[in-house]
Amino acid sequence: MTALPTAPVPGAILEAALYAPDLDAAEAFYGGLLGLPRLMRAGDRHVFYRVGATILLIFNPAATAEPPAEDALPVPPHGARGPGHVCFAATEAEITAIRTRLVAAAVEIDSDFHWPNGARSLYVRDPAGNSVEFAEPRLWAS
Repeated sequence: MTALPTAPVPGAILEAALYAPDLDAAEAFYGGLLGLPRLMRAGDRHVFYRVGATILLIFNPAATAEPPAEDALPVPPHGARGPGHVCFAATEAEITAIRTRLVAAAVEIDSDFHWPNGARSLYVRDPAGNSVEFAEPRLWAS
């Protein structure tokens, strides 16, 4: 067996993707309700948001499964079916404020609890059914 060459270990996630067939509803949730800054929208194909140093990509699953046009960038078709998950880092106080805003907007809370290490997580669903979590970063502290 041939040994693989060494390579650096990735140090961060640059972007993450969720899939939502109704981009208008996704924009109302992520841009309107959560206040994420929108970077761009391409018709009914995708809408992108900045989250700190990371980008959240929201794709229409039907559109992103199509191969790129001849004159487009060679991004291969991709996508997922069914609900995905994203977790936003937040302090305890920020989670409380986010919960208040979500409840005022009639967003159902799936779960709000403290993990065995004491970190708090709040879970809701976006309009496409994706699981959206807000958690204290110490959730993953060693």
